[in-house]
Amino acid sequence: MSEAAAVARQAIPTRLSRHQITGFWAAWLGNTLDGTDISIAGIALAPALLTLLPLSGMACDAGTVGYLASVMLALYLIGWSLSFLAGPLVDRFGRTKMLAVCCATYAIFTAVGGLSQNIWQLGATRFLAGLALGGEWAAASTYVAEIWPEDRRKMGAGYLHTGIYFGSLLAGVISYFVSPRFGWRGLFLCGLAPVIMAVLTLAGVREPERWEGKVREASVRRTNPMFAIFGAQYLRTTLVMAALMTVASTGLWGGSQYFATAVTLMAREQGLTPARGSELAAYISVIVSAGTIIGCVLAPVLAERVGRKRALATYFAVMMVMIVVTWGWIFYRPPSEGLRLFFGAAFVIGLAQGYFALFTLWLPELYGTIVRGTGFAFCTTSCRFIGAGVNFAVGAAAKSMGTLGTPLACIAVVFAIGLLIIPLARETHGQPLPD
Repeated sequence: MSEAAAVARQAIPTRLSRHQITGFWAAWLGNTLDGTDISIAGIALAPALLTLLPLSGMACDAGTVGYLASVMLALYLIGWSLSFLAGPLVDRFGRTKMLAVCCATYAIFTAVGGLSQNIWQLGATRFLAGLALGGEWAAASTYVAEIWPEDRRKMGAGYLHTGIYFGSLLAGVISYFVSPRFGWRGLFLCGLAPVIMAVLTLAGVREPERWEGKVREASVRRTNPMFAIFGAQYLRTTLVMAALMTVASTGLWGGSQYFATAVTLMAREQGLTPARGSELAAYISVIVSAGTIIGCVLAPVLAERVGRKRALATYFAVMMVMIVVTWGWIFYRPPSEGLRLFFGAAFVIGLAQGYFALFTLWLPELYGTIVRGTGFAFCTTSCRFIGAGVNFAVGAAAKSMGTLGTPLACIAVVFAIGLLIIPLARETHGQPLPD
């Protein structure tokens, strides 16, 4: 009887305290507003280029738009890549403080992008917004991993990462109402909302006790976390996980982030008005986000059933196939047919993009408390230098070939490489969060 009672107690999740609930929602809201700003920029990019190209003395044809769209994304990714520098700050000054600073920074530069008078000003603001982005993800993810009880931490990672895609849904709704009336400039200005989130975070959320206990130790204060993640204990983990994140981020920015641009161009070819093209771009953003929210919730369930490595391999395989189908075939269908098929493909690719929730779960399990923010930030941001290079290559190929589809279909090769790297990673299934 006592044995049965023990099993029953294990089946009941640990009750969350008020602090744990409030802290989770603060981190989730940070991710949500992060996702809103990312998606607002994606939705507004094509209309912004159509306005700014003539003002910059450049042609406004499909090849040039495709090329400069990839340049803008690449500049954003370069800034994002450099945000690994926020990792040591997350470990030194605290999870919640850096969450607030990063939210405020990317919000301000997203909004300033709406005031751009040429493509160079827009590119500069996207670069500066990208600088703050990686620190937010590292701060939010390490924070939730450290404050939630062990038996709820895994699903907490999946729930936390849905915030980014709820933010994308919110961006789609905002775009639907704002774009037809205020255009792309109004959309960028809506990105200022995370400043409010930053103030609330600093006012109402305290640091994890696990982190506070560690930073009081003298030996920890002498530790350089950036050197530590490249030491003997963590070197292989850092290199392998950074490589896997390179695959993941390259696939994201080389695939679904071009949906809004592609739909805008297809709507233009079909003779639809720019306003209608903006509406369709907003719709497809909503569909991608809905699929990814489901994928994020399923990710920890799958990871607990088959392990982190097999779960990631499943997501990568689906993405590899769908990128070929979407950009190699659907993109070249007649616009009236292609637009309909694009929406179905967008949902499936969105579902597969849930692999980012696996990293939110997996990476904190691979590093100790004193270097967790640094390891997380480095693996999830530095890799984007390569993603930026791939985007420059895609843009150059799009301009040279006069098409966006074929270069993007080639991104599938990246996921094939990722499937070969996964066996080198360290499996943490069934292991507690390390101290």
